[in-house]
Amino acid sequence: MHGRRAPGHAHPPAGRSARAVSTPFDFVVIGGGPAGLAAAVQARQLGLTVTLIDEQPEPGGQIYRAVERAEAEGRAAALGEEYRHGLALARAFRDCGATYLASHQAWQVERDGRVFATDGTASRLIEGHRVLVAVGAIERPVPIPGWTLPGVMTVGAAQILHKSIGLLPDAGVWIAGSGPLTLHFAAEIVAAGGRVAGILDTARASIPGTALAHLGGVLRGWRYLAKGLGYLAQLRMADIRRVTGVEAVEAAGDSRLERVRWRVGSQWNEAPASGLLLHEGVIPNTQVTLALGCAHDWDPVQQCFRPRADAFGATDVEAIIVAGDCGGIGGARVAECRGRLAALGAAAALGRITPEDRDRRAEPVRRELEGHDAIRGFLDALYSPAPELLAPSDDVVACRCEGVTAGRIREAVSLGCLGPNQVKSFTRCGMGPCQGRMCGPTVTGVIAAALGVLPQEVGTFRIRPPLKPLRLGELAALADEERAA
Repeated sequence: MHGRRAPGHAHPPAGRSARAVSTPFDFVVIGGGPAGLAAAVQARQLGLTVTLIDEQPEPGGQIYRAVERAEAEGRAAALGEEYRHGLALARAFRDCGATYLASHQAWQVERDGRVFATDGTASRLIEGHRVLVAVGAIERPVPIPGWTLPGVMTVGAAQILHKSIGLLPDAGVWIAGSGPLTLHFAAEIVAAGGRVAGILDTARASIPGTALAHLGGVLRGWRYLAKGLGYLAQLRMADIRRVTGVEAVEAAGDSRLERVRWRVGSQWNEAPASGLLLHEGVIPNTQVTLALGCAHDWDPVQQCFRPRADAFGATDVEAIIVAGDCGGIGGARVAECRGRLAALGAAAALGRITPEDRDRRAEPVRRELEGHDAIRGFLDALYSPAPELLAPSDDVVACRCEGVTAGRIREAVSLGCLGPNQVKSFTRCGMGPCQGRMCGPTVTGVIAAALGVLPQEVGTFRIRPPLKPLRLGELAALADEERAA
């Protein structure tokens, strides 16, 4: 299970299996969201051979999930024009001539450009001269009392159900948290004819005050601000209750969620709840780049780690490029621009275009990116996560898979554990099926707060293969095909 070029990485026996591609691709893209799709299309226009690997059965990623099917079923219009923008992107990708490995999960990426993926029955090897990691973002963990009760889930998960099969929450469901997605999803539900019990808004900053502090970006990104204000107006017209200034939220119940509690100032309130949808923004999905050993930096504004990359997404590992929200949160349109820039960078690195041609083609893309990204400073300031969210109280479960509380993590720190990997050994925190994806940010935050240091001094879990759970049969298929070749 240790690679010849990157100690600690798994690889199959030497040689090429029958399932491997006979000729390495110029450009292997992991992820079928806006960044991956735009990159694939751009790369094909530049003459590169491209394969795209994606876990979903249809192109679009999470933001444009099932957009082709929703359009065919007549549901796309209710999901908004921004969602329907993904339809043109998906169609352009379908027509671009890239090899498309849908419903494939990349479970290991090597520093030399080899990617191992499975379709759920058997693994295969895909080789690339350049590999674009475009795996998007994950929702920031929201460890509150009771968040592991049945009936509590994330806004993102609820939106997947809505986009995929048209499922709407019932009228007893509450939404709690902050970030553009909370308002967007509530408005989406109302537009589809549904209702929610109310919104518990945990944003600490006011919209007018924050907008004034970031006036330049707000003016340039006024369309995004107008969209957000439109959501608020839509919710007011639908008479959806919205509680602002919420400083704490708890889910309560015996065997499942029965009530939601919230605090505004010193006043606690309570209401019956059939469901609770949590959301406190998104952070880059860094599992792949961390496993590859790419350099990462701590983003003090977005309070998360992000891979270090240049303007074209190139990392400090020659074959590895990043684009989209996994390289830093910017949203769908920014991700799309970054994907195109990544393809231009890859084409130049492979000698298909000159650096001068790359820069000339990149110029209009950069202008478009700057227009979409102008609002980012305002959004980051408005929806900055609260300190208690990053380091919850002792009784709150931090690791859902292993049932490890924040207090148990602090206890391990008091015994001398100074980093996430030591805490993992002492507590099993991060050893469950999610392999630290959900609890990792919380573990870093709790340790940093306990030691009184910055999160970048604490670091992250060491990510080991496979990146996602894998059955032995899927892994063994590589060796079977090797013998048959």
